[in-house]
Amino acid sequence: MKHGIYYAYWEQEWEADYKYYIEKVAKLGFDILEIAASPLPFYSDIQINELKACAHGNGITLTVGHGPSAEQNLSSPDPDIRKNAKAFYTDLLKRLYKLDVHLIGGALYSYWPIDYTKTIDKKGDWERSVESVREVAKVAEACGVDFCLEVLNRFENYLINTAQEGVDFVKQVDHNNVKVMLDTFHMNIEEDSIGGAIRTAGSYLGHLHTGECNRKVPGRGRIPWVEIGEALADIGYNGSVVMEPFVRMGGTVGSNIKVWRDISNGADEKMLDREAQAALDFSRYVLECHKHS
Repeated sequence: MKHGIYYAYWEQEWEADYKYYIEKVAKLGFDILEIAASPLPFYSDIQINELKACAHGNGITLTVGHGPSAEQNLSSPDPDIRKNAKAFYTDLLKRLYKLDVHLIGGALYSYWPIDYTKTIDKKGDWERSVESVREVAKVAEACGVDFCLEVLNRFENYLINTAQEGVDFVKQVDHNNVKVMLDTFHMNIEEDSIGGAIRTAGSYLGHLHTGECNRKVPGRGRIPWVEIGEALADIGYNGSVVMEPFVRMGGTVGSNIKVWRDISNGADEKMLDREAQAALDFSRYVLECHKHS
């Protein structure tokens, strides 16, 4: 497995100096830095090349996360919005190719966060989304990018809430580079068994986010990590594992993620670094010690 962390663990705004975090996570011992897609459409070719060179120079693999806006909703009943969303992903995927990024994950099949004041048409949105994702998947494949669809809890989305729904959706899309993405935070809310959910995803699992039930780093809460490690071993998972902790209130990140108290206990950047490094050591041990010989 390759282990990573989402840059926004340290940030209160989505826009950040990714090169700074590449160098930081390399020093902490991570393999992967996950960055946000939202600023990438505004990057020049020079900026893309500089970011790629920084990642390569530090031995860091970049993955990308994205919470699509309502205007980027591939499931929208409005054909103009779906057309706009397809154009957005086409451009973004070409940029990921230039950046040497081979994985994007998130609620790519819908938008985030959901506006629940609007009428929900799960069946219609599902059908439109499958058709749209199938079309975008062709571009992703040409760009060498895995398109990983994140299973989210009911408060953040309604289309795909369980691993079984994720597998059903991916099977309907029927494209090799469209995969299921699981997250321990969301599984803790929706699944009867977290290990069972991972086994349900099986060979369709393309990306895994980790974190505690209150968004702390792995190992600081009550998520059943041994069970998760055993399930990953059972399905032979050897892909990316990216922790996605959010522990600081304030700013756009704190507001979007709904962090209303200081979960970090007043940690400064150095303390956050130490917590991340300890969580990395914990994750490498507990998630990989169950590998079948």
